[in-house]
Amino acid sequence: MDFVRNFPLFCIILTLFSGPCSMIMSGKHARRLNLFVIGAVGLMSVAVFFNVLDGGSYIYYMGHFPAPWGNEIRVGILEAIMAVFFCIIMFLSMIGGAYERSQEFEESKENLYYVMVNLLLSSLIALIYTNDLFTAYVFVEINTISACGMIMIKQSGHTLEAATRYMIMSLLGSGMLLLGICFLYGITGHLLMSNIKEQVAVIAAGGAYHAPLMIAIGLMCVGLAIKSALFPFHSWLPDAYGYSTVSSAAILSSLVSKGYIFLLIKIFYRVIGFDVIQESRVINVFFLFGIAGMMIGSIYAIKEDNIRRMIAYSSVAQIGYIYMGFGLGTQMGILASVYHIFSHAATKSLLFVAGAGLSECSGGSKKFHGLTGAAFRNRLAGVAFTVGAFSMVGFPLFSGFMSKVLFAQAALEVPGKILATMIALAISTILNVIYFMKTVVRIYTPASCDVLCDAENYKTVTMKTHPEKSVVLIAFILLNLFLGLFSQLLTQLCERGLGMFS
Repeated sequence: MDFVRNFPLFCIILTLFSGPCSMIMSGKHARRLNLFVIGAVGLMSVAVFFNVLDGGSYIYYMGHFPAPWGNEIRVGILEAIMAVFFCIIMFLSMIGGAYERSQEFEESKENLYYVMVNLLLSSLIALIYTNDLFTAYVFVEINTISACGMIMIKQSGHTLEAATRYMIMSLLGSGMLLLGICFLYGITGHLLMSNIKEQVAVIAAGGAYHAPLMIAIGLMCVGLAIKSALFPFHSWLPDAYGYSTVSSAAILSSLVSKGYIFLLIKIFYRVIGFDVIQESRVINVFFLFGIAGMMIGSIYAIKEDNIRRMIAYSSVAQIGYIYMGFGLGTQMGILASVYHIFSHAATKSLLFVAGAGLSECSGGSKKFHGLTGAAFRNRLAGVAFTVGAFSMVGFPLFSGFMSKVLFAQAALEVPGKILATMIALAISTILNVIYFMKTVVRIYTPASCDVLCDAENYKTVTMKTHPEKSVVLIAFILLNLFLGLFSQLLTQLCERGLGMFS
């Protein structure tokens, strides 16, 4: 079992080197390598999960050099679960968006796309496992560059503009994160997370360097909030998700922002210390902007007439839920946010892939008018989108329902924020019902004559038309039901994982 402890490093190295290898391959072989790498990383992550489940968390010393000379990987239950889940979502998203990728960008650029995906997975795995703050920053930048490449691979006017806006906002966030790390290094003299935490505890107890410490916390938190599209830093998100290819939109919305959020959780627990974070005012800022994001994101989604952009604006609202949980400033609030990372990732990928299926049978239209009756022309996509919509709204049995229950339970532990949280959850749920249910009603409304006047572009899509996508949609539906029905098992594991963070 000791050999299994090398797997996190193997995952990072495998994904990192598979990127350049894809560059010299044809598109078909690069695609096969990409799926193999994702599958291999997923299997190794499963082995790591069972290893830490029995043996507890551990630290892997890079080159067997201890701190402060060596770099470290720290592995626990939560890291292993997150790595497994990220691989599942990425694997399904890549298969589910394969048909659209073949239609939307040139075959000569296909291998370049897989270079970006492999590097993106490498950065996500590194963000999950690293115990070094500067290493985390390096992979944040790799993540940013890879995501930009995945957005602009279509080379349309919309995607080029979206990639430019994404790059500008991401560089702003990265710059603030780096400044925060520099401040923290200046007052602690360390870059390893556990060493920084020891020095921060001394600083907080003695009262020295209080102002620089608060500045460092503020810079890192705001930087990661910008990169994860917390309101009001969300302006890049609708175009980036709405106009990129389906697999890119599914991966970006489900995984990229969650990688940054996971790093922020590690900063809370392993770098600063949760007690210090609770005493700072950053949690109140997160609470206010989280609630604002829940409302504003939903309002923009209601106003949208494009299904892809509507799903994108929904992500702004869901990111708001996560930051609202952080803003509660309790272990239960963090736990609710962690669970919502899983719930939102599984559901948002489902919605993007199902939405692509609805557009395909409607002449490529993404406008609601053109999608009238689409669920009758592509029945599986209609069912899948309905399941995703029910989950986002918070219907029982689905993962979104348990997210809202956990947020409500967490709010009960914070008397001063109970009312605001409950009102926010209630209003947000009503807004979710408006834009998701109106879409479900639209796709299940029989098309009238004026919609069918362009009937030659409409077609019936069955499960046999794209069997791979059909399997993916069914898998996403089952995953959503699993998260909803077995939420207690997942939350217990996450709670143990957060305990290991400390």
